[in-house]
Amino acid sequence: MLEGHYFDGLVEAGCDEAGRGCLAGSVYAAAVILPPGYDNPDLNDSKKLTAARRNALRRQIERDALAWAVGIVTPEEIDSINILRASFLAMHRALDQLAVRPQAVIVDGNRFVPYQNLPYATIVKGDGKYQAIAAASILAKTYRDDYMDALAEEYPFYDWKSNKGYPTKAHREGIRQHGISPYHRKSYNLLGDGQLFFDFKE
Repeated sequence: MLEGHYFDGLVEAGCDEAGRGCLAGSVYAAAVILPPGYDNPDLNDSKKLTAARRNALRRQIERDALAWAVGIVTPEEIDSINILRASFLAMHRALDQLAVRPQAVIVDGNRFVPYQNLPYATIVKGDGKYQAIAAASILAKTYRDDYMDALAEEYPFYDWKSNKGYPTKAHREGIRQHGISPYHRKSYNLLGDGQLFFDFKE
């Protein structure tokens, strides 16, 4: 069972991102504030759950949370500021949208850019340790998957329905055969050969 609060007595938002390692698409992050004493034993790291389970839990989280929000940073912004900064920016955008103002932030991982001078904690594998971070990981993952599924309808060459933009063999073969889409991150090594594709024909 995952932990409840990290900061006792403070309104605490859990944050996580999805899509950092993808070759294409926006990076998504979510922020979730759960009620005091809330306990959902089904919450876990989104990567350990089936798609159906994640979607069912998303509905529960959106129903039960005191506040939740999703922040998005585009491929163009990722290319401009780098993916690490983009991940933090997506989290800040999610936090900005919360209907309840947090007094502290807990984040999956080992790095974070402070948000409005609030106290924060970075927790390695936090999505498997704290319920608010697990909830954020589920929202970020499901909203990003829905977005990539929609893009896959427009650009079927890259197998995004299956890989969600991650660097699979089928994805890279699609890039070789069809070039890149407007949604590819040009600052990434798209073909896995050490070359960047800023000048790749679109």
